[in-house]
Amino acid sequence: MSHSHQHDAAGNGNSRARLALSLLVTLAFVVFEAIAGIYANSLALLTDAAHNLTDVLALALSWWALRLADQPSHAGKTYGYHRAGILAAMVNSSTLVVIAIGIFYESYRRLLEPPPVAEDILMTVGAAAFVVNGLTAWLVSHGSEHDLNLRSAFVHLMGDLFSSVGAVAAGVAIWLTGINWFDPLASVLIGLLIVWNAWTILRETVEILLESTPRDIDMSQVVRDLMQIEGVRGVHDLHVWSISKSLRMLSAHIVTDDIPISQGVLIQRRVNNFMGERYSIAHSTLQLECEGCEPDLLYCDITKANGHTRVDCHAGHDH
Repeated sequence: MSHSHQHDAAGNGNSRARLALSLLVTLAFVVFEAIAGIYANSLALLTDAAHNLTDVLALALSWWALRLADQPSHAGKTYGYHRAGILAAMVNSSTLVVIAIGIFYESYRRLLEPPPVAEDILMTVGAAAFVVNGLTAWLVSHGSEHDLNLRSAFVHLMGDLFSSVGAVAAGVAIWLTGINWFDPLASVLIGLLIVWNAWTILRETVEILLESTPRDIDMSQVVRDLMQIEGVRGVHDLHVWSISKSLRMLSAHIVTDDIPISQGVLIQRRVNNFMGERYSIAHSTLQLECEGCEPDLLYCDITKANGHTRVDCHAGHDH
């Protein structure tokens, strides 16, 4: 566990360095692009600059969350600070939705009365933005497939990348046709893309905070796999949840024969190893039982009624 923690800390350190570099590059470009957008009277460029500004905040928040996640667990935070990244991802994805709403409103206004746009500046700055956003997105992409916090920052930057493509496309369309409403139209398409990506991240963060079963885990298959492990006679009170996107936990009551503790330890070891290899579950908490249990009651609800705690168990069914 110590080696694993050191490895994770080193990985977070590399990610923080890449985030910091992306933040500085993005901040410098925001100033340049905002000035160009005002001069060219381009909503697409101003939209891209506004999105880039929120990216600066998103990158800073992601950097802070990674730094906090490296802090060790203690009596007050026995799971450590891994959920900090989930909270950062939720904030980042929520800001994306707010940005998209602002884009839709301003685009609607400009579609009604399209103002003149300097298409040459629009294309030039859009092309420069494409290079900058491509570089920063590449820097943040490392590890984003396993870290929801990094993925939220990556989606912010990819939104900018597509915004840049939209700005260039709008500039070309205006240059060829002289029709200025291509500029707000490009912004609408960018806004739709932002909303879709924000929704996918927001949905996953809510599921993790609600301690839902990870989407790629079939609980019925988990039970069948557990029953194939030598020494396991039954499974109940089974729970699988996530602390973060890549940190999964399991707790279960395992029914065994009436065996010595030393043999029970071997069963626990087999279950832990299998769940880690098959389902990437980092930690399994197992309670071994041999009598007075009900193997068919898989899931338990802990509720409070009239000041008393009640545990209701329900038989597992496939849905």
